[in-house]
Amino acid sequence: MNLAAAPTPSDRVAGPFVHEALLYDGASSFLAGTMKFIYEGFSCDEPTAVAVPPANVAMLRERLGAFADSVCFIDLTEAGRNPGRIIPWVLSKFMDEHAGRRVRIIGEPIWPARTPAEYPACVQHEAMVNVAFAGREATILCPYDVSRLEPGRVRDAFATHPIVANETGRFPSDAYDPYGIAEAYNTPLPEPPAGATTMRFELAGLVDVRRRVAEVGLDADLPPDRIVDLQSAVNELATNSIQHGGGSGTLRTWFDDDRVVCEVRDFGHITDVMIGRLRPPAGRGRGLVMVHFLADLVQRHTDATGTTTRIHVLR
Repeated sequence: MNLAAAPTPSDRVAGPFVHEALLYDGASSFLAGTMKFIYEGFSCDEPTAVAVPPANVAMLRERLGAFADSVCFIDLTEAGRNPGRIIPWVLSKFMDEHAGRRVRIIGEPIWPARTPAEYPACVQHEAMVNVAFAGREATILCPYDVSRLEPGRVRDAFATHPIVANETGRFPSDAYDPYGIAEAYNTPLPEPPAGATTMRFELAGLVDVRRRVAEVGLDADLPPDRIVDLQSAVNELATNSIQHGGGSGTLRTWFDDDRVVCEVRDFGHITDVMIGRLRPPAGRGRGLVMVHFLADLVQRHTDATGTTTRIHVLR
């Protein structure tokens, strides 16, 4: 990716936006860090959202009691199942709903059940939060369960967050490098399984692209509405390939017991790290951001030789 210069140590915590990792070890540690954060929001009259897995939602609701009605709770295993949804459809949405006010959000996009296929998109999400909200009046606290997450996933939190907190206090991260970590996870995708279908397309072939996507959806017994979602997402990618990826592309499709996957390859090179991650202004086309909204997972690899994007829809 063609990336701008990373922030220097002197400006890691400058400006109104704060992005902090909370390293917690067990339920009591989680509650200690998050409850303090929530009550600080109450004292400052800052709208507060909590976007975490259901078990942690339940813990916080119980501990807050009657005060729970003052917090917006979001099941992130649903709303953020695709990590690419979180910036535009969870974080930005909440900020926009409270325009003109400073907000605070607890967001836990990396939980132990995240799969190896999902994880690179999770890290890139966490890294790009710093880019997406630079200058915004917001504080985002991201809990990491150090007792259950793999050590490498905890280490990555130091690269994606300029501030890290644990039971001993808060401190700047010397490993903070959002652009570097995003590029580190921009790796080639594994080859599709044997039996995947392949078709090349140009502008005149978009109808055939949609037909092929419908066929794989039907073969996999997807519900009709999810077939339509998959067609819309793939059509958006294929159109983008024609407009920006050399005028043509290649579609590959397959499915297994869990999901349907559609892959679009072209000769374009995506240099904008925020593409598809920002909500467009009102009245403007939504383009690639809708791909993230419609899919259960989006994987992407891009370099000077081209771009490969995979859309997963759960069966």
